[in-house]
Amino acid sequence: MGAKGAPSRRRQGGRRLRYLPTGSFPFLLLLLLLCIQLGGGQKKKENLLAEKVEQLMEWSSRRSIFRMNGDKFRKFIKAPPRNYSMIVMFTALQPQRQCSVCRQANEEYQILANSWRYSSAFCNKLFFSMVDYDEGTDVFQQLNMNSAPTFMHFPAKGRPKRADTFDLQRIGFAAEQLAKWIADRTDVHIRVFRPPNYSGTIALALLVSLVGGLLYLRRNNLEFIYNKTGWAMVSLCIVFAMTSGQMWNHIRGPPYAHKNPHNGQVSYIHGSSQAQFVAESHIILVLSIL
Repeated sequence: MGAKGAPSRRRQGGRRLRYLPTGSFPFLLLLLLLCIQLGGGQKKKENLLAEKVEQLMEWSSRRSIFRMNGDKFRKFIKAPPRNYSMIVMFTALQPQRQCSVCRQANEEYQILANSWRYSSAFCNKLFFSMVDYDEGTDVFQQLNMNSAPTFMHFPAKGRPKRADTFDLQRIGFAAEQLAKWIADRTDVHIRVFRPPNYSGTIALALLVSLVGGLLYLRRNNLEFIYNKTGWAMVSLCIVFAMTSGQMWNHIRGPPYAHKNPHNGQVSYIHGSSQAQFVAESHIILVLSIL
């Protein structure tokens, strides 16, 4: 027996038994329920992400670029969770829109997406999609977008930044330029494979045949080759063509003109000094010759 008034202590196996305060049990129960809820929510997110990736991979197996409407855009691009990057081309390909630039950009986009789809580095970290104005008008309104075509990168985490919008007016829409931009934004390097195009070879062969035939027919009178005036005219034409920006067009691949899909207004002169349209270079060429 202990002293009077001292609390008695129970021993079991030589150890003291310590009892938790009664108020600790609700806290522990709440903590346990919270852990279960967090674990269930995390598992739900993982399952949802797995379903989204599986669906995207299935679409990619059918075609390199899958079309999206407003609902698909919000589900697979805007709504979390997402651990993949998405390249989206906002365009207007319907015939009534009469957007020739959209068709040209779509051809380059198809080449780029096919190069990624059939490359050995293809994985579920990068996908290519498209939103047509007539199929996703609400998406254009949500993004305050009033021009097409436009290329945007939606990163795996966070919101798109200013650099995630491709500067089409300054750089052009060649597949190689798009691949370089994607490599800067995602660290995914795509080697562009273009389908064989024999039009240039055929044109060169026809030109050589034409020149060779002309020289053969006039083989007894080749004084025109030494005509200084003729060579001067050819040189001036080359100078005027290069001065107007034809080589720049060949390297950058800019659109011929820009048509606003909302009001149908066509612009032949670019508003920036850092870029130009093909039509603008033709105008400069004609003015230079005149």
